[in-house]
Amino acid sequence: MRILIVEDNLVLAGKIAAAMRQMEHAVDLVHDGEDALRLVLQETFDLLILDLSLPGMDGLDILKTVRIRKINLPVLILTARGNLDERVAGLDAGADDYMVKPFELSELEARARALLRRNVGVRNPDIAVGKLVFNSIDRSVTVAGQPVSLTPRERGVLEVLLLNISQVISKEKIALHLFGFDDEASVKSIELYISRLRKKIANSGVDVRTIRGLGYMIDE
Repeated sequence: MRILIVEDNLVLAGKIAAAMRQMEHAVDLVHDGEDALRLVLQETFDLLILDLSLPGMDGLDILKTVRIRKINLPVLILTARGNLDERVAGLDAGADDYMVKPFELSELEARARALLRRNVGVRNPDIAVGKLVFNSIDRSVTVAGQPVSLTPRERGVLEVLLLNISQVISKEKIALHLFGFDDEASVKSIELYISRLRKKIANSGVDVRTIRGLGYMIDE
C-alpha cells in the first residue's frame, strides 16, 4: 500500500516513514501543507498520515479540501492539539482517526493497519482465499498452513489483488499502490512480480488471472 506522511518535524517524520516502510508500504514524505495538498489531488494513496500544524497550509484545511473533493482516502491525524474541542473539530472535518503526540509507534502501526483494512471493507486481519491465507498484521502468507516466502513486492501485488477480490486491477493501478516517488517504478516489472507470484502459490487453488488488455484479478 502507498502512504503519504505529512509532518514538519523531520525527526518524527523519519521515524514514522521508517516504521511504515518496515511494514513494507511504499511511503512518500512531505513537510509542507501546500505540497501535501498538491500530491493528494494529483496522486493515489491508500492512507494519509497528517500533522495539523504545518507551514504553508494548516492540516485541517487540507482535510476539509480532501472531503469536499470526495477523495476516498483514510486520514489519520497526528497532532499536539490534544484538547477535546480540537479532537472533535478534526473528526467532524472528516478524519478517520486521531492520535495526540507523543505516541507510541506500535500503536500508530496498528491504527494504520486498521484503517487500511477498513477502507476496503476488510475487518479480519486474515484474508483467506482457497488454501491461501494472507495476514495483514505480520504480512505472512501461508498455503494449506505452510509458510510461503514472498519478496516485499510480490506480497504487495498479492495484497492489492486480495483487497480488490473479483475486480480487474490494471498494471498501472497496481504500480500506483506499490511504488513511492523514491522507488524505481516500472509498470513492466508488475508482469515479473505476477509471474513469480503465480509459481509460488501454484498449489493454493488461487488463480491470478490475466484479463487481456485490462489487467489482473483473483476470483473469490
